Amino acid sequence: MPAVNYSTIRNNLKDYCDKVTDESETVIVTRKHEKNVVIMSLEQYNSMMKALRNSEYLAKIDRAYEQLESGQGHSHDLIEVDADE
Repeated sequence: MPAVNYSTIRNNLKDYCDKVTDESETVIVTRKHEKNVVIMSLEQYNSMMKALRNSEYLAKIDRAYEQLESGQGHSHDLIEVDADE
């Protein structure tokens, strides 16, 4: 993962964008006062966000399971709906 200063990115933006998309590279853009940013492909970003959502969902399931195991669950009757409704 290369770290490149802002001026270099500005002068070579197309090259770095191609590197990010064609080679699945992530580029760190260093800026003054530690205001660094990361450039990544949309495909990588979407994959990362999906993994985050999945981990959050799995954590909810784990918490629910722990609640059931500790006796905090509630039982409810299922309501059947006629096909006409």
